[in-house]
Amino acid sequence: MVSSASAVARPSVHRNFHRIAWLAAALAFGVIVFGAFVRLSNAGLSCPDWPTCYGRAAWPQAAHDAADHVATAIRAVEPHKAWREQLHRMLAGSLGLLVLVLAVLGARKRSFGVAQVLLAALLVGIGIPLYMQGQHVAASVFAIAGEALLLAGALRWSNVDLARASSLTLMVIVFQALLGMWTVTWLLKPIVVMGHLLGGLLTFSLLVWMAWRATNMPIRLAFARRMHVLIAVGLTLLAIQIALGGWTSANYAALACANDFPKCVGQWWPPTDFREGFVLWRGIGVDYEGGVLDGQSRIAIQMAHRMMAVVAFAYLLWLAIRLVRIPGLHAWGATLGVLLFAQVGLGIANVKLGLPLHIAVLHNAGAALLLFVLVSLIARVRAPEA
Repeated sequence: MVSSASAVARPSVHRNFHRIAWLAAALAFGVIVFGAFVRLSNAGLSCPDWPTCYGRAAWPQAAHDAADHVATAIRAVEPHKAWREQLHRMLAGSLGLLVLVLAVLGARKRSFGVAQVLLAALLVGIGIPLYMQGQHVAASVFAIAGEALLLAGALRWSNVDLARASSLTLMVIVFQALLGMWTVTWLLKPIVVMGHLLGGLLTFSLLVWMAWRATNMPIRLAFARRMHVLIAVGLTLLAIQIALGGWTSANYAALACANDFPKCVGQWWPPTDFREGFVLWRGIGVDYEGGVLDGQSRIAIQMAHRMMAVVAFAYLLWLAIRLVRIPGLHAWGATLGVLLFAQVGLGIANVKLGLPLHIAVLHNAGAALLLFVLVSLIARVRAPEA
């Protein structure tokens, strides 16, 4: 019924592709966790310009170091926060370079594949100095052209393999860079902040999938197709819950119910305003740091997050129990169950303890680890060979 292969030949990709993919996946996890630390410590706007920080490649060591830079008119220099934001950008840039290497290695056996990937990277690269010079329209045109070129390559390559996946991952990374830029320039606009979180987790998921596929350690199941469907449902529910969590964080609604759980401000169903709480697009030019919604709107967001948590928890717990009962998948099922209970515990602790920074960051890490388990199963579980 089930078998696991650990010493089979890898697909026809570069011999180091799997190593680079695992390194990139580990770095992506670090970027996600550190990004959560930056956001939750209110350092997301500590470098008002992009990609520099008050005109520096690194960051100002003291307030007087950037006293003459125009960005000080937007926000006063806070060196104890600025290093967090700029270091996060550096880590994300390093991840982008690794993904570019993967895209080049993945496309090397495709017709004009390497040239297409490098040209796309060049177009995106040209847009960066244009943006820094204030030529935002021209910069956007170059970035969009680069993205279109990557998409054209992925669509031209007919089968779903590492070439297509690495090209699509590079596309996501480029869009992530744009979201990171808009996060700063649009002053923590909630839809952008949430999108940036989801983009980071999507990047991580794609890298994990590629790393497992390149490592080529399949778990053979006679009912692999049915198991894929069950795991995909779990992934969908988890993705919705993560999006709601991102929306909760971006709108500063984590403590909308005060420190009350399972009730909310002393009631099982307090007054809510779902219509206002889930307006996705609001004006540009508003500083969203600290949130702009009233109490009832934030409570609506928090309640939606809690209700979806019950649905996701129930399904994933059922899936974990099912996995434990399948020979060869016990460890994956047990890991999923442990992570699930830990994640729920961290969520409750966030509310009861008033959102301590270390617990809030761990809650973000827990979401990424749950994704790791489900994506790993999607990548590894396959039908028996004919």
